[in-house]
Amino acid sequence: MRENDALTKEMKPLIDPFGRTIDYLRVSVTDRCDFRCFYCMADTMHFLPKREVLSFEELDRLCTVFVALGIRKLRVTGGEPLVRKDVMTLIASLSRHLQSGALDELTLTTNGSQLSKHARDLASLGIRRINLSLDTLRADRFAKITRWGRLDQILEGMESALAAGIKLKLNVVALKTVNDDEFDDMIRFCAERDMGLTFIETMPMGEIGADRADMYLSLTEVRERLQESWRLSPSSYRSGGPATYYTLEETGSRIGFISPLSHNFCEGCNRVRVTCTGTLYTCLGQEGSVDLRKALRTSRSDDALIDVIRSAIDRKPKGHDFVIDRNDNRPSIGRHMSVTGG
Repeated sequence: MRENDALTKEMKPLIDPFGRTIDYLRVSVTDRCDFRCFYCMADTMHFLPKREVLSFEELDRLCTVFVALGIRKLRVTGGEPLVRKDVMTLIASLSRHLQSGALDELTLTTNGSQLSKHARDLASLGIRRINLSLDTLRADRFAKITRWGRLDQILEGMESALAAGIKLKLNVVALKTVNDDEFDDMIRFCAERDMGLTFIETMPMGEIGADRADMYLSLTEVRERLQESWRLSPSSYRSGGPATYYTLEETGSRIGFISPLSHNFCEGCNRVRVTCTGTLYTCLGQEGSVDLRKALRTSRSDDALIDVIRSAIDRKPKGHDFVIDRNDNRPSIGRHMSVTGG
């Protein structure tokens, strides 16, 4: 992969209109996924033509420019990032920024289906933490949520990652009448394996052919319910993402809560997202975006790309527009989460 003009220049950091320093990039490498979780995708999805998706060389160049602009944490996402053919080539190239000290962390979010194949290589490249999306510990329920996934495949990948020395954090979408009877079991499961756990409210993104209001569960309610059985103490720990953390006194482990609807997390937002087509979203819950692909493909110099990025950060909104309205079943945001990147 080519080195970039940006690496040889001294760059001012990315600071938005509200004084927030942007040092966290989530970059999607594909909109495709091998599951069809019903709260995330429609049963029949139409994925992007390959010609619209950035090449690994383009993704590497783009990420390297962001690193030069002060990004310290880089998360590779999808869809499911590990289903993209030869994606380890890109991750291996990006890992040079860890070795140079330009990045503090290179990580990814995955559904775990491909982890057994890649865990050892990911660990060798400096991946120390991975977020694993898993909403149930019951095989029949897992197949229903994902529409065809196999839980044993995920558990095998999980064990492979742990054996390779990678720390795991489970991301659990809290869904009323779907998995809300499992939260105590998940706490025990994670504590026994020294894994983190974060609960997430369902987000109104993309048409899924179902009413999200029926499955929406406030994490304020979840936390109150957990406190009937567990002692939760507020924690000052911050991961760089939007979660608020509590310490579970019985085990010493941490539990995170990401509450975009019941408790807006925008005040300290330090992150932006780039899709696999090179579209930059400065806010997950807003439709405003800018096209980075054109700047990538029309100039060998990084100057135009840097100008577009800075211009977008200068217009980053203060907060999102997420809302679940029982009288209007339309999603707040038209694009699916798999398009934006998790």
